[in-house]
Amino acid sequence: MRELSEARSVVETWRGAEGKAQELLELGQLAEAEGESTGLLDELSAETRVLARRIDQLEFELTFNGPYDQRSAILAIHAGAGGTESQDWAEMLLRMYLRWAERNGYVAEIFESAPGEEAGIKSVTIEVRGPRAYGYLKGERGVHRLVRLSPFDAAHARHTSFALVEVMPEVEDAATEVQIDPEDLRVDVFRASGHGGQNVQKNSTAIRITHIPTGIVVTCQNERSQHRNKESALKVLESRLLEIELEKRSEEQARLKGEHVAAGWGNQIRSYVLHPYKMVKDLRTGYETSDPTSVLDGELDEFLKAYLRANLGGAAA
Repeated sequence: MRELSEARSVVETWRGAEGKAQELLELGQLAEAEGESTGLLDELSAETRVLARRIDQLEFELTFNGPYDQRSAILAIHAGAGGTESQDWAEMLLRMYLRWAERNGYVAEIFESAPGEEAGIKSVTIEVRGPRAYGYLKGERGVHRLVRLSPFDAAHARHTSFALVEVMPEVEDAATEVQIDPEDLRVDVFRASGHGGQNVQKNSTAIRITHIPTGIVVTCQNERSQHRNKESALKVLESRLLEIELEKRSEEQARLKGEHVAAGWGNQIRSYVLHPYKMVKDLRTGYETSDPTSVLDGELDEFLKAYLRANLGGAAA
């Protein structure tokens, strides 16, 4: 029923645009036949431009045709090799995605974060809640590369840092989409810790869940409530298990097609260069900009749209 309602809404929207286009065409023809004033023609032209922009947006929304594209997303960032440099880069990416979510009206919540020894973060997991969050962000999965003059190097030498971004659809119906046997879970409770490993709470509220069959370990220590932390950790675990199932399907499809796509750290998707020149370039679509400051401040829309248009919202993504 939900799918039917969504489909009906899409059809009604397109029918409305079709009707508006027909109305403007008829008014334009009538005005031209009766020799109407330039003012009326200018008004019709302005309305036509507004409708054209609306139709462009509707056509773009057709790229969200994957089975999970309408869902919220779980996004994880992991610092690569390189110590403080990569950990600082991971935190810069975290800020970028949080700012993007804020700009676009999404609610972003940090579930778990492992701080770096000196600066930055080793890893972080966040939930981005809202319609099409996964559809927009799914193209961000992969390795992100930063080139800059290091603020942590006394000689200010140029450094290259890497961070891995994972994006997973949030599970909406755990009973049917993923199968988790409670007997397969080991749940550990401990005190939340901050920089340097010191405990930041007196009570043991942080949760660590281990899924024994797969070895997946999920922790959550953001909330002061043990129950809330457990809920969040289970949500992340469900998304990771769903992602594993999706990867299995993709691998099977690739095998049947005779293709092999390498996965892992070699799949660099985007470069952010701050020195010796300024540029952000997506290596898959070729889209680039010379304004990395704005991109790192969350202005990601053109990169996200370029990926979606290039991949036509692939249903297997």
